[in-house]
Amino acid sequence: MENDLTNEAPGPSRRTVLLGMGTLAGMAALAPYLTLPARALPASSTTELVERWAALQTGGPGLDLADAHVAAAVRRVDRAATTVLATLDRSAGRTALWADLADRTRSTNVTTAFKRLRSIAVAWATPGTSVAGDAAVADAVADGLDWMHTNIYGPGLARFDNDWDWEIGSASALADTLVVLREHLGAGLARSTAAIHHYTPDPNLWRADRQIATGANRVWIATVVAVRAALDGDGDALLRVRDALSDVDGGGANSVLAFVDDTAAAGTGEGFFRDGSFLQHWKHPYNGGYGKELLGTLSSLLHLLGDSPWQVTDPALDNVYAWVTDAFDPLMARGDMVASVCGREIARSSKQGHASTQTVVEGTLRLIPSAPAAQAATLTALVAQWIAEDTYRDFLAGTTPASVVAAKALLAAGPTPRGPLVAHRQYPAMDKVVHHRPGFAVSVSAYSARVYNYESIQNENLHGWHLSDGMVLLYTDDLGHYSEDYWPTVDPYRLPGTTVDTARRADGEGHRSTNDATWVGGAALPGTTLGSYGQDLRAQGSDLRALKSWFLIDDAVVCLGSGVTAPGAAGVETVVENRKVRDGAAFVVDGVDQRVTPGWSAVADGVRWCHLAGTAGYVFPDGARLHALREDRTHTWREINIKYGTDTPVTRPYLTAWLDHGAAPADAGYAYVLLPGASPAGTRAFSETCGTTAGLRVLARDQAVHAVTLGGTVAANFWAAGRVSLAECAAGAPDDSGALVADGAASVVLHTDPAARGQRPTRIALSDPTQARAQVVVDLEVPGLTLAAADAGVTVTRRGAGWRLLADGAALRGATVTAAFV
Repeated sequence: MENDLTNEAPGPSRRTVLLGMGTLAGMAALAPYLTLPARALPASSTTELVERWAALQTGGPGLDLADAHVAAAVRRVDRAATTVLATLDRSAGRTALWADLADRTRSTNVTTAFKRLRSIAVAWATPGTSVAGDAAVADAVADGLDWMHTNIYGPGLARFDNDWDWEIGSASALADTLVVLREHLGAGLARSTAAIHHYTPDPNLWRADRQIATGANRVWIATVVAVRAALDGDGDALLRVRDALSDVDGGGANSVLAFVDDTAAAGTGEGFFRDGSFLQHWKHPYNGGYGKELLGTLSSLLHLLGDSPWQVTDPALDNVYAWVTDAFDPLMARGDMVASVCGREIARSSKQGHASTQTVVEGTLRLIPSAPAAQAATLTALVAQWIAEDTYRDFLAGTTPASVVAAKALLAAGPTPRGPLVAHRQYPAMDKVVHHRPGFAVSVSAYSARVYNYESIQNENLHGWHLSDGMVLLYTDDLGHYSEDYWPTVDPYRLPGTTVDTARRADGEGHRSTNDATWVGGAALPGTTLGSYGQDLRAQGSDLRALKSWFLIDDAVVCLGSGVTAPGAAGVETVVENRKVRDGAAFVVDGVDQRVTPGWSAVADGVRWCHLAGTAGYVFPDGARLHALREDRTHTWREINIKYGTDTPVTRPYLTAWLDHGAAPADAGYAYVLLPGASPAGTRAFSETCGTTAGLRVLARDQAVHAVTLGGTVAANFWAAGRVSLAECAAGAPDDSGALVADGAASVVLHTDPAARGQRPTRIALSDPTQARAQVVVDLEVPGLTLAAADAGVTVTRRGAGWRLLADGAALRGATVTAAFV
């Protein structure tokens, strides 16, 4: 758009909205999706930027109210506004705009007041609402803003509590309000933008003491400055916003666009890593919290500045597309965000499960129009898949009018969805792994000397003590399992997969802790769903130590533990499962239906297998003394979140199964197999083949090595120098003789395709989970193999009749290298 739009009617044209939000309708002929990237129309003035931002808030003036989804979205906007409008106090002697926000010690009340004013203003500016264009409603908002500036928010007034609310939460809500109501405010507009500038003057700095802003906080701050600058016609500030994203002032140390592991300057280490990890607040895994907010806000900011004199030109901007494919897509399970990367947000009822992914979908929609053609096609296929596969929470029924317009146009163009994800993905920079198979996904959460255990600031996530003690979450066809009040009602001392000291803990105790362990990580064979993962567990606040392994071999998750030792513990448990169940879900133990009802509990000796209907089968290769409990658990959100929780009791039914290591265990261990989605018959059959050449064999489970073989795969975690004999491997495995030998800490996956035994194609993957060894040496003592290929990061040489693989451990940063043989 070449001409200044200052003299045109308020609001963008429908074409601006559609292009700006990524509409592909009418472009379908440009097969496969886009021959040229669609971009927002060029902007030459700050007035045009303001109009772009207004379109994001309202959907623009050309909304098709005859479209059912658009109409429903507008009704949601209307309901939100009229609900708070009805209780807005307009009296002369008021002490708060809303009675429930009168507490002047909680800064969240300030943000909430501005958010409510924004919801009213957006409804006023959105065509089709009951208050659209109503001058009295606009006056009420303007009067509310004036009261806030006089009494709470502005120069000369004392700030209190959390800086985030003053500089980001309140400022961004206020800026949005000004954008849609600007022509109705008169001199009040300048007063409001001055208040924003008072609290948020610099896109690089935040907090009252002007700290360096990092990660999502930097993007939030920059966006506040950008919208304020557009309203004030402040082009110099917009240039500073552009540069702040790359941290030009800091030499790039805290660029939000560059991968952390590519940044030469020393920053805080927060942000996205090449492996897809995202850390915020120094060492907390946070893809599903601050990471998704960074994506959502940055995509809006890029939309605002694109094709203007202030657009971002940093080549690192291309990294944003890799965030979507590597840092978000694998961590989403049919609309649910893997809880282990959501930080303290799991303790907020408003952020349960699928709510977090809405931000990812919206942000990706905003990226598509300006993406290069190949990336646009990839993102389009992902959005189509995400919307289709989340049958628990309909994206179109919960998003904004602008995103409804963009999503429906994208879907109308008929893109081919990516299809269900089948992949194994490890995240060495944040000690997490996720395993996707048809019908289910599994995540494993650990922590180490490099990564914190859990976050509990601002009186949130008060019971997160064991979230990284080997927690294994299973995502099945029950898409709402981790929604519907799972986190306040689940027993926090018995999270599935964990090995824990049963001692009671104080709220928030030990949060933001690392330990002395460096051995956390694993190896994965590219292009397969074969991976090994391990954790040297050194429990926070306890003398508990354990070596824990997970061998994720297609549809089986083999869980091994050794060295479970805790001299000072009154009790130690390994939790096999803790599942929210449906009424009447059968629990079968060794073929006998336990007919469980609330209050049922039992201890069974010599258990070989059990099965929980609708969830999984569980196999115990050596037999086990299994404890199980069926209980209805009643708790409140306030128990885990004082800041945002409510006191309303909620009750949910659970089936819990665990192994009791007793008081002060010394060198205890365990072995069990999780079979997601298996039938009772399939679980029994798997159990019956354990220990045979046709099934699972545990090759080692001691202080030096954990190793198993199953279906042509050998997976091993070497805690120290050790040797794994392959003589016990199943037919189709690498050989019926030979060995794997490691000179120290290493994780290894070795696979031979049983279907091609005559050609003997064999692949090996290895890593240094400690991320600290100078080099890792693994000997493959299998005769008759010929080297076919090897990654650049590994040197492969002959050693006797076998081969030696040598990798530079520290340089790998926990990543896997591979070699192939025939």
